[in-house]
Amino acid sequence: MSLDPKISRLIRQDVQSMHAYAVQDSAGMVKLDAMENPHRLPPELQAELGRRLGALALNRYPDGRVNQLRVALAEYAQMPADFELMLGNGSDELISLLAMACDVPGASILAPVPGFVMYAMSAQLQGLQFIGVPLRPDFELDLPAMLQAIAEHKPSITYLAYPNNPTANLWDDAAVEAIVGAVGAQGGLVVMDEAYQPFASKSYLDRIAHHSHVLLMRTLSKFGLAGIRLGYMMGPQALIAEIDKVRPPYNVSVLNCECALFALEHREVFAAQARELVAEREKLLAALAALPGVTPFKSDANMVLVRMEGEGDRATTVFGGMKAQKVLVKNVSKMHPLLANCLRLTVGTADENRQMLQAFTQSL
Repeated sequence: MSLDPKISRLIRQDVQSMHAYAVQDSAGMVKLDAMENPHRLPPELQAELGRRLGALALNRYPDGRVNQLRVALAEYAQMPADFELMLGNGSDELISLLAMACDVPGASILAPVPGFVMYAMSAQLQGLQFIGVPLRPDFELDLPAMLQAIAEHKPSITYLAYPNNPTANLWDDAAVEAIVGAVGAQGGLVVMDEAYQPFASKSYLDRIAHHSHVLLMRTLSKFGLAGIRLGYMMGPQALIAEIDKVRPPYNVSVLNCECALFALEHREVFAAQARELVAEREKLLAALAALPGVTPFKSDANMVLVRMEGEGDRATTVFGGMKAQKVLVKNVSKMHPLLANCLRLTVGTADENRQMLQAFTQSL
């Protein structure tokens, strides 16, 4: 059914030409397409959490308990002194709030591409220019191109996903510092997006206190709580205070808040799961590297980017073959020319990875 023309004129034309964010149907599938933690809470923790959630005052708006969560997250993340932390309904909301807060005349957002799609989407929806700077063919930062784009466009916000999505790699330290310095020199903000920090070999946290223009963003989605939608962002107090002014009131529900507090109290359970997934990632990388005509790329996240060598649209063929075997991964081959013939595989449990490798091998 088409939109009524009288209503159509009320909606921005660029919005009407967009595609909504697509979520693949995963019913009955081995779901390895969205970088989720495959582990559920142990039964005893499920029961304990259920009791806590059942006792909440759902008839009241969120209260000071949210501030307790901010304190708990600051302690968990080892936030530097004189920094502040704000919460979002997932990192997606924080990205949107940043675009809203920085929407001054001539503002723009810059990020390496391919990268997380919400950086560009937040810019478009807020009416800001987005500048995507292609990575090198090996998926490393093209430092000369990044520095040139920063000098030319003077972006308000520069995003560096650390590790990057969908390529799963960490950037070279010297290149990151050169970019942070260049952005700071022209008066812009840098956002280090550490969504996959639980699986990464290093963090930017130990360097963030040296810069007054750098924000560090994380999420509990990869920690193991993708379903509760909770992201957080740390930065200098005065800077966070300004961005926090555009945050909707009560953007974190009492259910989200209590689940997050509960998880932090049992952080050792999630840390053990992360260690298991890192071990499974290394096994998966080794198995993929042993297959002829297949190139897996180094990963510091809970995903592996893999390229099928050869002629034709190999990624779509393999993706379809895996889906027919009830294994769902992400076909990223059309997202950017650098990702031609690439699939993104989420690291699952040992059994899920075994099924994924079997389906992948049979579909080559």
